[in-house]
Amino acid sequence: MTTVVPTSEEDPALSVVRFTSELSWSDAGPEVAEQQVSRLCMEAQECMVMNRWLDLTSLMLTSADIVFSNSKVSEKDTHHNSYISIMRHFFCSALDLECIFTVICNLVTKSESPDEELEMAKLICAKIIQQPSDKPVLRLKILFNLYNLLDNVYCRFYVYMKALNLAMSGKVTEHIIPSCKKIDSFLKEWNLEVQDQRELFLCVANALKDSKSSAKDSFKFLTRYLATFSGEDAYKMGEAKDEAARTIIDFVKAPDMFQCDLLDMPAVAQLEKDAKYALVYQLLKIFLTQRLDAYLEFQAVNSALLKSYGITFGLVHSSLVHEDCIAKMRLISLVDLASHESGRIPYTLIKDTLRIDDDEVELWVVKALTSKLIACKMDQMNQVVLVSSCTERVFGRQQWQVLRTKLGTWRDNIANVINTIQANKITEDSSQAVQGLMIR
Repeated sequence: MTTVVPTSEEDPALSVVRFTSELSWSDAGPEVAEQQVSRLCMEAQECMVMNRWLDLTSLMLTSADIVFSNSKVSEKDTHHNSYISIMRHFFCSALDLECIFTVICNLVTKSESPDEELEMAKLICAKIIQQPSDKPVLRLKILFNLYNLLDNVYCRFYVYMKALNLAMSGKVTEHIIPSCKKIDSFLKEWNLEVQDQRELFLCVANALKDSKSSAKDSFKFLTRYLATFSGEDAYKMGEAKDEAARTIIDFVKAPDMFQCDLLDMPAVAQLEKDAKYALVYQLLKIFLTQRLDAYLEFQAVNSALLKSYGITFGLVHSSLVHEDCIAKMRLISLVDLASHESGRIPYTLIKDTLRIDDDEVELWVVKALTSKLIACKMDQMNQVVLVSSCTERVFGRQQWQVLRTKLGTWRDNIANVINTIQANKITEDSSQAVQGLMIR
């Protein structure tokens, strides 16, 4: 956070008003400029004396337009060699823009109520985000400085949302992505209503989606957004249809995501009978509950749908996407075999299910191993795969029941081991006691 250090007797806010107003009226001539600068400075002083901090913020922001708007010399000014324009460019370029806006942002610390603080923050944000493509990194830094000066938690949420949107509009999301890792701690601090949580989760997901290294995080925030719609009425739930379909497609396209809870979410379940997205929901069910043959049948009938979502084939680039879906479904099908074949899968069954050649069976088993989808050993002599554990694509009531049964079995086995150890210890102690009597 930037700290304002006074270097003269004049108040920093008044210095900013004087400097920016001089730049604003520099074209009007010395007499007019001096009159206008004096008027603005007097108005600023009046606001300060009467503690009208909101009005002072508005006044300073109006004068501060010159800081951003005249930071570049236009081609016309350069062509005509305008002395005033060139000098204005020199001063604005040399000016520490961050310092100017830090002084303005610092006014929020003088606000006399949370409502006034919020209104001041809104005014500053509105000015900063007006031209997101011009100096976006600097604008983003100013917003973060403002964030750190605020006491009101809702004000902080408001400014953070503006920063997210600015980063996306200015194409500088890499500067805000690190803060997205702290969202959970922010949520505890902000104590947001459900509607604000939705806005936040969706905005963060959009900010992360263009970063390849953050694709999984983007998907997680989309699912968190959808999870907020549990128990809503049909009209409210309808707001989530587009994002639910988008989340499904993101899951299908992701080559390294094999498990999700989307089927259990009401916001996703509503798509099952939706005229526009019913087939998208069916595609999700295939990837979470069925095998490769079901996907190939679906693709053959609904190639137009898949094409519209980028899962196409026929062209060189597009066919790679389709092949990725096939590859993912092969791994998923292998996992499904592992969970239904009592831990022993013949090579021939893998070959037929995955629709591959004999010499590719072990290759796909190794792929599943490296992806940590299954834990197994390959018995080449008997041509079987011996599975010790596997990942579940969905984890619902049935999976919880299986886990409960396994835990119960393990508990009983551990109890038996303990009883056996105790019994052996008693026998050993008795033997030692008898030996002691015999020695005497």
